[in-house]
Amino acid sequence: MQIQFAATVPAGTQIVARVVNQDSLPADLEATLAHGARTARFTGKAGQVFDGFAGRNGEIVRVAIAGAGDKGDEGRLANLEKAGGALAAKFACSGSDTIAVELEGLTDEEAAAVLMGLRLRTWRHDRYRTRMKDEQKVTLKKAVGIGGSAGVEAAWRDAEAVAEGIEFTRELVAEPANIIYPESFVARCRERYEGTGLEITVLGVEEMTKLGMGALLGVGQGSEQPSRLLAVKWNGGEPGGRPMAFVGKGVTFDTGGISIKPGPGMGDMKWDMGGAGAVAGAMLALAKRKAKANVIGVMGLVENMPDGKAMRPGDVVTTMSGQTVEVLNTDAEGRLVLCDALTWVQKEHDPVAIVDLATLTGAMIISLGFEYGGMFANDNDLADALAKAGTSSGDKLWRMPLGPAYDKLIDSPIADMQNIGPREGGSITAAQFLQRFIDKGRPWAHCDIAGMVWAAKPGATWGKGATGYGVRLIDRYVRDALEG
Repeated sequence: MQIQFAATVPAGTQIVARVVNQDSLPADLEATLAHGARTARFTGKAGQVFDGFAGRNGEIVRVAIAGAGDKGDEGRLANLEKAGGALAAKFACSGSDTIAVELEGLTDEEAAAVLMGLRLRTWRHDRYRTRMKDEQKVTLKKAVGIGGSAGVEAAWRDAEAVAEGIEFTRELVAEPANIIYPESFVARCRERYEGTGLEITVLGVEEMTKLGMGALLGVGQGSEQPSRLLAVKWNGGEPGGRPMAFVGKGVTFDTGGISIKPGPGMGDMKWDMGGAGAVAGAMLALAKRKAKANVIGVMGLVENMPDGKAMRPGDVVTTMSGQTVEVLNTDAEGRLVLCDALTWVQKEHDPVAIVDLATLTGAMIISLGFEYGGMFANDNDLADALAKAGTSSGDKLWRMPLGPAYDKLIDSPIADMQNIGPREGGSITAAQFLQRFIDKGRPWAHCDIAGMVWAAKPGATWGKGATGYGVRLIDRYVRDALEG
């Protein structure tokens, strides 16, 4: 969607919208519209929309009001995105191509949030759909911000960079596995990062073998698609300063390997690279808005297939750290990918802290459903900052426990550890596994986002499918904790 700005509503605009706070209809709203809104029980709750028709400047226009909730809500920006998203959901396929949004009374950041929601909710991945009816096609192509303060355009340019990152993540997650696999994931990133100033490093199978990445390579050895490690660095902070690291799980398709998954629903496993997708999109966003921070994004990219060369249950692999793992279930593969990526970034870049993001366990969906990503951390300050970033961005996190009692559940009788524990506490033992690869004293957090990267039904700022979860979380954390 194209975003423009103007002082007044352009002639011929068919839809004019305004964002209102809860229980505060505008005093200048036409009497018939105000009466209609009250009759329809419109109160201005976040995401509510009411629309009708009114005569303005000699034309009949469609007028909409969108609720942004309580002005004092700590999730104010997320609620404003909901308001913009609700307008998009209402009018995306309306037949109109332009909507004007009145921005008076909103701060620059608030106005940008409304436009962000509007843009994100109109995004769809229709590349392979050839027989849509006209009424199914997105017609809304442009939004015009009306009024607002002098800084609103600059605020939008900043937000637009994040929107581009979210859309890139959605694109990667939505693409089928015959299109996005380790090598093509890297190629897609190279294409999108061109001219941004991002530094790209790619390790192939030969380089990773020399480094001893037996866990990551073990996952991918049953596939004809060679594994890759992709590292993307943004140097926007103090020259030579240690970077913040974000590490993403990038299993571009997960059959489960020899421990093969049931057939129903296996097609969803194209999005098992959602953690890597989030990191890829976030790095694009940070570069596009010229973030004043040093950040490195690392993505372990593999395809997990059952083949004569595939890893077997009971095999023992040696990780880059030198620790050994007894692989009892080849479908617990994400932690094997992440452990070598975590070791590599610590040895090569000595980050000040690490946050990993992964669609790691179905157990996390059982625990938290589709409302929160799970967070595990060895550092309270890091955990608090991530939780705050999640609340303000809308990419919510809920902290989960770690502890020695859980850690001993993954001890192996023949190796340093096994890659699964008992059925109980499956998300926790997965986090405990990863913690064994974090250097002593280094702040680290693990975000299990299995329930968040793909949606079976539309949400506030996304349609059915890829959500782009994680990009806003990372961006907000960088703004608050690193750029501050």
